[in-house]
Amino acid sequence: MEFITNLWLNNRSVFFLIVVLIIVTPFLVFYLRKAKKEHPKGLIAAALSNMGERFGYYIMNAVLVLFICSKFGIPDDVSGIMFAVFYFLIYVLSLPGGIIADKTQNYKKTIISGLIVMAIGYAILSIPVFAINDSMTIALVLTMLALILIACGNGLFKGNLQAIVGQLYDDFEAEAAKKGTEALADAKSKRDSGFQIFYVFINIGGVIAPFVAPLIRKWYLEINNLFYNADLPRLCHKFNQNTLEGNDMANLLGLSKVQESGLADYCTSYLETYNTGVHISFIASVAAMLISLFIFLSVKNRLPNPVRKEKSAVQDYTEVERQSMAKEIKQRMMALYAVLGVAVFFWFSFHQNAQSLSIFARDFVDTSAIAPEILQCINPFFVIVLTPIIMWIFAAFARKKGREFSTPRKIALGMFVAACAYIFLIVIACVNGYPSGDEFKGFAEGVKASMKCGPGILIVTYFFLTVAELLISPLGLSFVSKIAPRHMVGICQGLWLSATAIGNLFIFLGVKMLNAFPQQWMTWGVFALFCLLSMGVMLGMLKWLEKVTE
Repeated sequence: MEFITNLWLNNRSVFFLIVVLIIVTPFLVFYLRKAKKEHPKGLIAAALSNMGERFGYYIMNAVLVLFICSKFGIPDDVSGIMFAVFYFLIYVLSLPGGIIADKTQNYKKTIISGLIVMAIGYAILSIPVFAINDSMTIALVLTMLALILIACGNGLFKGNLQAIVGQLYDDFEAEAAKKGTEALADAKSKRDSGFQIFYVFINIGGVIAPFVAPLIRKWYLEINNLFYNADLPRLCHKFNQNTLEGNDMANLLGLSKVQESGLADYCTSYLETYNTGVHISFIASVAAMLISLFIFLSVKNRLPNPVRKEKSAVQDYTEVERQSMAKEIKQRMMALYAVLGVAVFFWFSFHQNAQSLSIFARDFVDTSAIAPEILQCINPFFVIVLTPIIMWIFAAFARKKGREFSTPRKIALGMFVAACAYIFLIVIACVNGYPSGDEFKGFAEGVKASMKCGPGILIVTYFFLTVAELLISPLGLSFVSKIAPRHMVGICQGLWLSATAIGNLFIFLGVKMLNAFPQQWMTWGVFALFCLLSMGVMLGMLKWLEKVTE
């Protein structure tokens, strides 16, 4: 008991990590048993391989926006643009990655290549290179090169592994069809829940990963006799750029007798130590890529390759049959593009967790006990905990004839739930009278401290966003695997990820609005409006989409 009390008082980040692991472990056992009992044998193998890769990715993703700010001293909105372009590339490169795999019909080799390229990118990112002779050129070039390699590797990996999972269920349903229509119907009902289980394993890595960089950074600061403060990197950069008075900096540090020359050395030392701790954490990302590679190499022979139609089979079709097939493919692709359009607006709103919501956590939330980056574990934690509840609810509806929820209907519901997250933030911003981010930074430290809200605000926000995510992201993957023509599986998965990419390209607007709009509620109002409009569009297309996917 004394150990737990000391841990709570002295290191709450580790305390929360232990609590999270204790809660998550039974859910992991549940998903493993369910996947083994009810789903294709290769699902666990594919999910574990994906989990390792996502663990390494989320170590970096949790800190990237704030890391770019702390290392290069650039404004929030510029860091947001850099992150948005990177996030765009991560998803849009899945399209050429899918084309490569479809053309070569070597999905597994493409996936292996992606893991190796990502490992090289993370290795470069782990190199602690800083300003040389007041020039950031080398450090910036290395960072950009690393991010480009990670994006390219992700493009080769992500969509193609999802295509293999889709093929698992195609084979699973083909085997069930041999046993009769009832067995086939049961097998088809497993696809949505299978992709939800696959999605959960992504988030098992994601729930632990946000702790890694902040804990390593804190440890590295402490062994160098420094302390963690989320505001210090920004203040140190301002002092070095001669936009903050030495006396102000000294007072903030409680070092009123320190000379300005001493403060300059302190600021340089603090920035390098602070960011070196983050660089060291990226070594864990390299290790995660290698573990994921080892898992995939161990199981790849048990995983199927997505198959295309044989040419001989195509030659046997009559002209009428060919026209009918072409019409069906056209209908399927139109339905896919319609859902992709809605997905763009969802990801634009949802991926604010690494943009405006991270900046909100840093500036408007009391993070004295826990680093703002760690709060990003809330979303994957909810994914793990809420997935069985969501699965049970829809299974209950499915058992009642005429009450089933189609995948398009679930996606429309998800957009409404996402809107609820931002409506909640609108209420909080109005009640607390939050101004723009730039105006808030100019307030006195005491005033800012008195206006900050508790982490519970983000917990509620992420609850709504996670429910929305569970209704849209894994089910979107399932929808694509259902509707994609057999010879275009990789390309269609790439198109889904490309829609995500387009949404990601504009996520930097969240930070820009947060700092520029005179009242904070206006920012959250924009996202709520987009989500509600997307829901309306989805409901308008509902009957057509359900007919196409039958």
